[in-house]
This record gives sequence, structure tokens and C-alpha cells, in this order.
Amino acid sequence: MKLATYNVNGVNGRLEVLLRWLEEAGPDVVCLQELKAPQEKFPVKAIEAAGYGAVWQGQKSWNGVAILAKGQEPHLTRKGLSGEPDDEHSRYIEAIVDGIVIGGLYLPNGNPYPGPKFDYKLRWFTRLHDYAAELLDLEVPVVLAGDYNVMPTDIDVYKPERWTNDALFRIEVREAFRKIVEQGWTDALRHLHPDERIYTFWDYFRNAYARDAGLRIDHFLLSSEAAARLSKAEVDKHVRGWDHSSDHAPSG
Repeated sequence: MKLATYNVNGVNGRLEVLLRWLEEAGPDVVCLQELKAPQEKFPVKAIEAAGYGAVWQGQKSWNGVAILAKGQEPHLTRKGLSGEPDDEHSRYIEAIVDGIVIGGLYLPNGNPYPGPKFDYKLRWFTRLHDYAAELLDLEVPVVLAGDYNVMPTDIDVYKPERWTNDALFRIEVREAFRKIVEQGWTDALRHLHPDERIYTFWDYFRNAYARDAGLRIDHFLLSSEAAARLSKAEVDKHVRGWDHSSDHAPSG
């Protein structure tokens, strides 16, 4: 099974790019983030015409997550994480596809640091940590895929010294990610490419894509049962170079 994650940075504004990539890559399951569309504006008909069933949680102007499955409807199991009842952000969705639990997530950016947005990001990480432990206890194949908004190590950012006080690279955030991984998750791309500089995001400014001045902030974490099936992990970097593309590239 080919799994992918893609922060589309506006699903309707970049629908042509998404559909082009789906046709080219043909993933079996896709986690989408940053839909930037309310629930009723998700382009479900276009997605279905491309051969995919979908579940989604939209949000006007911001956030929003979805799971697509080729040739079938994902079985929705969860929307949102517990632990903060007043949190209305659309950042987590979960479904079962072919016996695999797929959690699609979009962690908060957290900038500026310090401040309430950074504090919210750390709380969200704590909530994810607690729920991730519950998922591991199921002892079934589980994948947590999406935009984590964290560069785990120096090799995941083009100029680490410039990012010391950014919320995507603060030591507290990297530590929160590490604590989740150490529960027993496998970072798919880093597991297969331990020393390679591979990025998933290039800013629109300062010619970042052409200079390959990127960040690795989109990740796949696999339970041991899912990791046993891992054979390949890569980034469709060329998609970032398409006209009107997201600032992220699909990975899987």
C-alpha cells in the first residue's frame, strides 16, 4: 500500500495541482492538511471523480484535515484529540483503510516564540503524545502522518543556526517529537534515509525552492506493525516546482 501526506495550502485554490499529482502518483491513501475550507466547501465531487473516497474536517480560512482512499471510502473513527474541550481547530482526523489505522494531523505552527501560540503547540504535542500511546496499545498497524511543524534534527533544516528560536525548531518542540517517537514509533523517512538531507517544505520567499533551502516538517510515524511493511519513503519534490503549487511537496 502506498501512503502519502500532503499539506495542500488551500484545497480549492490548488485543486488542479492536487488532482494532477493524484493521477501521476496514484497513492492508495493520502492525508491532506491545511484545507482552508469549511466542511461544506470540500471538493468531494472532484475527489470522487479522481477515484478517491474521502473523510474530512474542514474549517473556514484555516486548518482542516482529510483522508483520501483510492477506490473506497475510509472508515472514519475519530475527529480531534481529547484533552482540551474548547479547542475548535480542525487538526486531527482518523480512519481505517484496509485494516490500517490512519491518523492525519496538522500540528500548530506555534510562532511567535514565546507566546500563547507556542504554548498551545506544546499542549497539542502533549495531547498527541498521550493518544499515540493509546494507539500503540492496540497492537495493530497504525500510521500517524501529516505536517508536524517540527524539524527533529539539524539535518532536517538547511540553516539550523538561523532557526534556534523559531517555534518549528525550538528545543522544547524537538523534545516533544522525540518523546513520541521513543514510545515505539518509526520515523519512516529517516529510518530508510538516516543521513540524507531530504526536505518537504520550501518557502515561497527568497527563491527557497531553487536554492533547495528547505525544511523537513512533514512526517510519517509508524507503529511496529506498520513499520514491518515499510519498504520505501520519499518526497515528490518536483511537485513543489509546479505552477501554483503548495509550499509543501507530497511525501510518502
